[in-house]
Amino acid sequence: MTAPVSRAGAANWNLPNTITVVRILMAPLFFWLLLADAGQNGPMRWWAAVIFIVAISTDWVDGWLARSRGLITDLGKILDPIADKLLTSGALVCLSILGDLPWWITIVIVVREVGITVWRLVELGRGTVVPASSGGKLKTLTQAIAIALFLAPLWTVVGDWIIWVNWAFMIAALVLTVWSGLLYVREAFRLAREHRGQAR
Repeated sequence: MTAPVSRAGAANWNLPNTITVVRILMAPLFFWLLLADAGQNGPMRWWAAVIFIVAISTDWVDGWLARSRGLITDLGKILDPIADKLLTSGALVCLSILGDLPWWITIVIVVREVGITVWRLVELGRGTVVPASSGGKLKTLTQAIAIALFLAPLWTVVGDWIIWVNWAFMIAALVLTVWSGLLYVREAFRLAREHRGQAR
């Protein structure tokens, strides 16, 4: 049977997309380990942190493979942001459940992430690809670092001073999340005007 081919001409079930699917499948194990630790900062939390770091790092790997080998597909455009948002948003929710992160921070970030992702998927359905902005890429990197620092109980090893570093990255991630979200809102209004113009 011939593999389905996207408009980009690459088979949907290629290596980058397989890595993305593995990233999605790692999420439930990560959530379980983190919540099962119940804030005890034991081995399960360390393993949860390791799984998150490995999983979120594969985002760069599958993106590089897709671009360098011409394996960008419509399926990948859909699965990749879902995988990223599942990991980051799920991690934030779990941290708030454990009481390590205020719920208002989680809500602001998750609402922005889900809202922008849904809008980008809608635009993709209309044939418009909304690329990640430079601010969005910086936001994603900062979020990943901030969440990883919150997950790994480094304060049990190096002392409480690391908590200040954790919060510095989390505040930076929050600011970048809101700022890049506003840039996407501006782009959404621009595209909406274009769609209205084309409909006339």
